[in-house]
Amino acid sequence: MVEEQDKLLPIANVGRIMKHILPRNAKISKEAKETMQECVSEFVSFVTSEASDKCRKENRKTLNGDDICWALSTLGLDNFSEVMSRYLHKFREFERQKVEQNKASSNEEKDEVTSNVFGLKPNSSALLEFGILEKGGSSSAKRK
Repeated sequence: MVEEQDKLLPIANVGRIMKHILPRNAKISKEAKETMQECVSEFVSFVTSEASDKCRKENRKTLNGDDICWALSTLGLDNFSEVMSRYLHKFREFERQKVEQNKASSNEEKDEVTSNVFGLKPNSSALLEFGILEKGGSSSAKRK
């Protein structure tokens, strides 16, 4: 059987969030942390349940951020939905940029390794151009 505590968000995390908002010298009672823990856990369950129902109706198994935003709006929490949508958009943009940066740095490392394999200096002006495979499966390599 699942214990009540296992259904709740970790109290340490809840307390940390509460402390972050309050002045440094403020103290939070155990009772206040436990009350907030129950409230936020119930809130998360409520919103997640609504989003999950939507996914079930659409025969999807994966719940995503857009589903959470939809649930917030459906439940009349439009202010939360708008903020969450903006955050989600910024988060996705950040993730895209991170992937692009990783690809760029990976390509730079590959270029450097390739240059060194051919005995070229990393900033050498020598340029190798490789042809694209044609329909027949042959390729052509050109040097400039």
